[in-house]
Amino acid sequence: MRYDRLTSQRERKMKMDIKTVRDEATLILQISGRVDTKTAPQLEEVVSNSLDGVKLLIMDFEEVEYISSAGLRVLLIAQKTMNKQGDMKVNNVNTDIMEIFEVTGFSDILTIE
Repeated sequence: MRYDRLTSQRERKMKMDIKTVRDEATLILQISGRVDTKTAPQLEEVVSNSLDGVKLLIMDFEEVEYISSAGLRVLLIAQKTMNKQGDMKVNNVNTDIMEIFEVTGFSDILTIE
C-alpha cells in the first residue's frame, strides 16, 4: 500500500496543469507543475490553439517547479508568435526557473516580471 501512495505522489510531481483565463485580447496561462519532455506537448497544444486574436499573452509561472529544454522550446515558439501579433510576459518566476532562463539566455529574449 505504501508503494501505491509513493507512486501517486511521484505522478503528481511529474504532471503539469494549465488553467486558461481569457479576457478579450488577453490570454493568461496559469501553469503549475513541471514543463518537461512529457508535458511540453500539452503546453504547445494549448499555445498553438489559443493565440488567435490574442494581443497579450501572460504565462503565470508561480507554480512551475521545473522547465526543461522542451519547455523552453515551447516558450520560444510562443514568443515568436506573439512578436508578430502583440506582447508576451512571463510572470511570477521563482529563483530556480530564473536561473535556467539566465543560463540559457532566455532572460534576454523573454519579458519577465
